[in-house]
Amino acid sequence: MHCILAREIDGGSSSSMHLNYLPKLSAVLVYRLSYSPVMHMRIRGIPLSELYKSRLDQTPATLEKIREQIMHEVEKTERNYLVIGKLMDTTYALCRQDIVGAVVAPRVRDVVDRWPALLMESQVVAEFHRINNVNLRTQFYRHTPRLITLFRDKAIKTGKIAEELAKLMRIYDIQEQRDVNTRRALVLHALPVYLHEDASTLFRTCDSANGPDLTDTPVALLTVVTDDTTDSALFSPESICIVVEDEILVNGHTNLADSFLLLFGYIYALDLQYPKKLELTFTFIQKVVMCLEDNKPLKGRLLMLKNALFNERITQNGLLVELSIEEVFLCFLFFFPNHLALLLQI
Repeated sequence: MHCILAREIDGGSSSSMHLNYLPKLSAVLVYRLSYSPVMHMRIRGIPLSELYKSRLDQTPATLEKIREQIMHEVEKTERNYLVIGKLMDTTYALCRQDIVGAVVAPRVRDVVDRWPALLMESQVVAEFHRINNVNLRTQFYRHTPRLITLFRDKAIKTGKIAEELAKLMRIYDIQEQRDVNTRRALVLHALPVYLHEDASTLFRTCDSANGPDLTDTPVALLTVVTDDTTDSALFSPESICIVVEDEILVNGHTNLADSFLLLFGYIYALDLQYPKKLELTFTFIQKVVMCLEDNKPLKGRLLMLKNALFNERITQNGLLVELSIEEVFLCFLFFFPNHLALLLQI
């Protein structure tokens, strides 16, 4: 059971696809969110005073003191991450009130100045879990092998999209080191191409000598490279910076996989909008990869990719047959009925 502040629905729907599945709002109310593994249910209800009582009988005044204690803990040379995590858990309601409860959305820099623990990677992941009850790290890249297979299948066909995917595959195949982070980077670059979207405003590059112009950059991943080659920009960055609201928020990562995961966490933790030109890409990650539903049907391309992702391919009499996971399970029981008892014991 998680508590979160939100604004009351003010007619119409919002373009925001995440905001804890809530539309853009005006008057401050409190929601208590209840989640299940199958559906994300939310129950309206409790007043602000009850919300604070539900959090270890805290009041706004005591939560503010705990927030100041968090700032003190973060400033220490040797941080106690366990203590910071517990204090952030306790002040969760106050933090969400600051971010989504204000009538006018605060600047991100003001938020992280007030909540500096959100600049810590561990707390971004923890905040994502507090909001969605989903583990960001374990869930995010679980479909990587299957997606690479789908992208390779598309790359051998004809058309502009196939050519772009084939180019990515060629660059990936000549890499001397193809570890898990390289495979994940391939998927992150190939996914928007597969969905016919332009990722140039999200994946930006600069050399280490010249700083980039970050004007009109709501959200981006800035890759710093030592040479201006596609190979280096895709798979061998010197470092990667997370840019939010025209300024670098976090830097230091050396692989795209970790940086993108952290950026996705920030979108929820700081209530940011998805990049306008990558709505399909981020919606796919939200609804298919992370299983965070918003009760809206998937658009055509997303539905096709989801079906392809969750279908298993088998060959029968030389023909390729598409079966769902459920159908594969039923076929297994049909041909191996004696194994049913074994399966029930697992």
